[in-house]
Amino acid sequence: MKGSKVILNGKTLSIQDVNNVARNGALVEITEEAMRTVEASRALVYELANSDTPVYGFNRGVGLNKDREVVAKYYEEYNRNLIYAHCVAVEPEASEEDVRAILLARLNTLLLGCTGIQPAIVTMYKDMLNYRIHPVIPERGSIGEGDIACLSHIGLAMIGEGEVHYNGIRMTAKEALERASLKPIVLGPKDGLAIVSSNALAAGPGALVLKDIQDLIETADIIYALTLEGYRGNVTPLDPKAYEVRPLPGQAYSSQMVRAYLEGSYLWLPGVTDSLQDPLCLRGSCHLHGSVRDALDYVKKYMNIQLNSSDDNPCVLLDEKRIISCSNYEVTSLALGFEMIGIALSHLSRNSCHRTIKLGNARFTGLSRFLTPSDARVIAYGTIQKTFTSLDTEIRHLSNPATADYFSLAGDIEDHANNTPYVVKKTSKIVDNLRYILGIEAMHAAQAIDLRKATKLGKGTKAAYEVIREEIPFLDKDRNLSIDIKKAYNIIKSQELLERVREAISE
Repeated sequence: MKGSKVILNGKTLSIQDVNNVARNGALVEITEEAMRTVEASRALVYELANSDTPVYGFNRGVGLNKDREVVAKYYEEYNRNLIYAHCVAVEPEASEEDVRAILLARLNTLLLGCTGIQPAIVTMYKDMLNYRIHPVIPERGSIGEGDIACLSHIGLAMIGEGEVHYNGIRMTAKEALERASLKPIVLGPKDGLAIVSSNALAAGPGALVLKDIQDLIETADIIYALTLEGYRGNVTPLDPKAYEVRPLPGQAYSSQMVRAYLEGSYLWLPGVTDSLQDPLCLRGSCHLHGSVRDALDYVKKYMNIQLNSSDDNPCVLLDEKRIISCSNYEVTSLALGFEMIGIALSHLSRNSCHRTIKLGNARFTGLSRFLTPSDARVIAYGTIQKTFTSLDTEIRHLSNPATADYFSLAGDIEDHANNTPYVVKKTSKIVDNLRYILGIEAMHAAQAIDLRKATKLGKGTKAAYEVIREEIPFLDKDRNLSIDIKKAYNIIKSQELLERVREAISE
């Protein structure tokens, strides 16, 4: 993807675009029409700022200081001080890929012309992405009503202060700008507020998390299908007729994919299983996975709105030559969506844990206890249950809602918040824990398939099994399983398993 370009106009940025720029190094380009909109909006800012009309963040202060006048000769000083005063965030620092997502999310919303920012700053966002100048952004300190405490560090870098990563090397912003032959920004009216006040800290990384969840749920379907083969599960719950009489879109899609992964599997042969009904963790997996898909569709809808709409206050209405006070930085819908998907993922996690426990239970599988190749000599997976259940416990606590916890701040005038950056961050942690949990399930499924001597696997599950066995051999004797667990995690995180299975079923 390196060398490709994403064209920005403020209206069509996708979650996939964010992934391509943040993780794959795609360059960005701004349409001429969008830059003309930015320039016209800036001209209106000066027109109003030089009038007697009080404008928040322009010729008046911000927050509780909205009653303080800012005269023209102090515009640069005031906006620089605004950047300094808002640099209050604390570690850990955002990763470089998250910083790229943040820069991109804010740049795209600026192109709508609702901000009134000077065009040179818009160009600076683009140059930071294309020259790989990534401001060091402490990621804790935002309550979600505009990520002012964290995004201020971008402004610090733009005026040549603070630190950045330039092509992967940490240095002062001043040095990085000089190396790239870029000039520090001289701030004017509204510039400081426009830089610090947006929801990009949640929107950029949040888009990456949604991309990860989309890949993760597809991977979960694959591993569930593999588990069915290791378990010798009953496939009647996959019958498409069941989903026609209850047409919930997510579960219907998951069942369709699982059937595709199991195409050609021994499980479809008559008389394979003597189980009339399997445990719920196997019988209802498509339904649970479908709930995650349905939740994901909801959040993607609001993320696409967030990435392509103004979250500025005040809002410049260019066509009407007005600037109005508003609450467009309010992203509670997005926060609630991420909370919902966190809870949905906790169900998926618990279900995966139960499937893995069942695979180690001889009473359910008819195989050896803990999938040992030798009851007398090899302990096998007798202890590993502690690991994946402890990770599930973390997920259960991370799925607890946090968006409703807030104070009344700024002299009691800011009395609502949504904590969306934190909600996004904890959802990201849930996803990462699930990579381990699903990886451990995949290890068990492959071991069960080998013990069962099942050779007639599905088109997709055969590819998944081969990926696992290329990295993790059959457990014929006890060994350091932490190494195997990390390998399984890497197989999932790298998307090697997902890509190989996609390739197999497309053939």
